[in-house]
Amino acid sequence: MADVWEGWERRDKPPTLFRRFTFERYAQTRDFLDAMAAAGEACGLHPQNINFGTTYVNVTLEAADSSPLSAEQETFARQIAALALAQGGTGT
Repeated sequence: MADVWEGWERRDKPPTLFRRFTFERYAQTRDFLDAMAAAGEACGLHPQNINFGTTYVNVTLEAADSSPLSAEQETFARQIAALALAQGGTGT
């Protein structure tokens, strides 16, 4: 069904990458969300779905029109993971 790529779960129908990031404190969660928004603005990509609570953020990146995920989306996924680590988060 799914495989793991760089800590992300790849789903094929529709083509998506999913990952949950956890944080110890709400301030880290919020800083991560702000940093992810800024990174998205800079590269022109945004997660299609973000679900979050006090100490977690679920992120889904989805390919357009059921086409394969682009190299840019995979690069963005790596950037998101790096931002989470910078805020003290862990990916599960």
